[in-house]
Amino acid sequence: MSSTQGGVPASGARDSVDMRLRRGARPATTPPHPPATTGRPLRTAIIGGGPGGLYTAALLKRLAPDREVTVWERNAPDDTFGFGVVLSDETLGGIEHADPAVYAALQADFVRWDDIHITHRGTRQTSGGHGFAALGRRRLLEILHDRCRSLGVDLRFRTEAPPPDRLAREYDLVVAADGVHSATRDTYRDAFRPHLTAHRCRYIWLAADFAFEAFRFDIAETEHGVMQLHGYPYAPDASTVIVEMREEVWKAAGFDELGEAESTARCAKIFADALGGRPLKSNKSAWTTFRTVVNERWSHGNVVLLGDAAHTAHFSIGSGTKLAVEDALALAACLEEQPTLEQALTAYEEERRPVVASTQRAAKASLEWFEDLPRYLGQPPRRFAFNLLTRSRRVTHDNLRLRDARFTGSVEREFGCPPGTPPMFTPFRLRGLTLRNRVVVSPMDMYSAADGVPGDFHLVHLGARALGGAGLVMTEMVCVSEQGRITPGCAGLYTGRQAEAWRRITDFVHAQAPGTAIGVQLGHSGRKGSTRLMWEGMDEPLPEDNWPLVAPSPLPYKPGGQVPRELTRAQLTDVREQFTAAARRAARAGFDLLELHCAHGYLLSGFLSPLTNRRSDAYGGSPEKRLRFPLEVFDAVRAEWPEDRPMTVRVSATDWAEGGTSPEEAVAVARAFAAHGADAVDVSTGQVVAEERPEFGRSYQAPYADRIRHEAGVPVIAVGAISSWDDVNSLILAGRADLCALARPHLYDPHWTLHAAAEQGYEGPGVVWPAPYRAGSRRPVTGRTDAPKPRLTLHGGRQDA
Repeated sequence: MSSTQGGVPASGARDSVDMRLRRGARPATTPPHPPATTGRPLRTAIIGGGPGGLYTAALLKRLAPDREVTVWERNAPDDTFGFGVVLSDETLGGIEHADPAVYAALQADFVRWDDIHITHRGTRQTSGGHGFAALGRRRLLEILHDRCRSLGVDLRFRTEAPPPDRLAREYDLVVAADGVHSATRDTYRDAFRPHLTAHRCRYIWLAADFAFEAFRFDIAETEHGVMQLHGYPYAPDASTVIVEMREEVWKAAGFDELGEAESTARCAKIFADALGGRPLKSNKSAWTTFRTVVNERWSHGNVVLLGDAAHTAHFSIGSGTKLAVEDALALAACLEEQPTLEQALTAYEEERRPVVASTQRAAKASLEWFEDLPRYLGQPPRRFAFNLLTRSRRVTHDNLRLRDARFTGSVEREFGCPPGTPPMFTPFRLRGLTLRNRVVVSPMDMYSAADGVPGDFHLVHLGARALGGAGLVMTEMVCVSEQGRITPGCAGLYTGRQAEAWRRITDFVHAQAPGTAIGVQLGHSGRKGSTRLMWEGMDEPLPEDNWPLVAPSPLPYKPGGQVPRELTRAQLTDVREQFTAAARRAARAGFDLLELHCAHGYLLSGFLSPLTNRRSDAYGGSPEKRLRFPLEVFDAVRAEWPEDRPMTVRVSATDWAEGGTSPEEAVAVARAFAAHGADAVDVSTGQVVAEERPEFGRSYQAPYADRIRHEAGVPVIAVGAISSWDDVNSLILAGRADLCALARPHLYDPHWTLHAAAEQGYEGPGVVWPAPYRAGSRRPVTGRTDAPKPRLTLHGGRQDA
């Protein structure tokens, strides 16, 4: 079929977009048919007879029997590639509601199972309660063929579809369901603006003539490198088997020189234990590299993309068939609901794009986890299994506990959680400081100081969050000089009066919230200074009373902004001394921890990034030279900071911009700071250059902390859209972070940590309610929950809502 299963292209599929671009293929110049005036087009052409195209055809014909629906499929009706298809309960629910006949046929053939087996280094971990449903891809197509024929859809097999521009002229609607290598998308690529990203693993789609008893993940550590097997049953006597490995492992093992039969036999030998010594079979299977497809637009005139033509998501989190079927449901519904075709196609994209984007974020996290699998091989067996199961961030600690409390409890015991203690409430030691839990109130600039002096606002702000139960409360970035402020409202530690004001706050925290630590973050604004308060215009220059800026290189943060002076050697010495003087004041002010701010494009971060450091002296050029001044400052501050108190460093692990800090450089930076005595690295990202393009999403910065933790061997603080206690538990228990810093959740709820304990039913030393607040340790009743039960139940006859 022209669609794909799990990213595996059909045998003889059309050339990729990249290959045609290299040959100079030209986009179509004929515009598509203008959108019809009705949302219910009567003549519909569907390109591609995979599950997405067929199900779209069946839905459209069922909703409007007078509609003419034609499907073109280049292959024979019994040709298919790939083996099993997995559909979620959510997708099946949509099918049941939209077409009970298709649902009933699927139900009759589904194989269902609950367990996941993870085998690594001779041990097998089992997690249950997951609930999968699968069937053979060939059987799925047969069901959809039968349904289309019964409804009167014109199915044209072994037939190339006419060119898309011709179909667009002759039909009211053209649905391009022609797969990851979509010729339709290529024809109108200037309109759809596709982005195709190739990834680092090779994989092959195979099958076994027996049914696995569960979904399986098996890890093989070979002389050539790590390989993994993904397997699941799709029939009483058949299982899908995907073998995957990094490109360099694939080549080292010689798979690049093997044919289909040889590759299949070799995979069976490598995973003989998982297969019980039984063979594997192929079906025109070929090693391929997964490509993530993203389109800036999904429709153009009366042409609309569906399924893999519009988007792909890595097979490790589910089937591309699932997304295609959900697309079909949404498209059919929008065509029924909207008055015009143009509005229908707009509504379809608006409905599906956020869902697909979320799925693609999860898929990216999952595929990158498998790409970086060697990183986790040394984890204890249960923790490794938990890490694998939660890799996409869609399965979480709490979710997994509901599915299989026994398994999750075993992971917690292996981690060292006392009975009844969630991972987030386990202690963590940094040098001479033991934090009673893993929650950090992240540094948040308040822009509310007067002449750098923190006042009552800071006392209440930081004091409330200390009372709220976090293990560590961090100040905002506290500036080491008047010139080093970001705004006129920034707090400082460059005068004795400022230090006295901070002492008032640390004394309150230590007296009123015993067990909570308070840390100070020291920094210098660099080229991002002399700007307005955040709510008056973030990063916008002051309209008056500006002060001169300094930076590693004379580059403004924004076009038209103030150009900083390049720091001279003498000025570098002055800045270093400003940091050490501030550190001495911070120690006298009673802070428990000091963090050096080397992130977000401020002065020290400006030295680290190749985008902001253009120096040609000993402080610029190579990564080692760019590190030199931040390390000099760190060493000087560490020498002033009390030996028993920990010191951390915040870094931007990526600049989210081309030519910026690479992941490898970020690891090297973290490793260097750790070698100089940093007790932990606070791993943030971005805000280094104004033209950045971050990839936002839940816990989106956590993978950078994960990498640094495992490759640099240093404790890490994860930040970045960590919004729930479930996220914190998941990150800590999986070994992706040691501490989690949350900002906005603590603005929303100063007692976030106390409430997290209450919601999990935890009472223990990891969090303590202040005595005056104990009466509020249970969620208050907010309304009546015992609504009267129905007195009568009607049977028979029609019951209208």
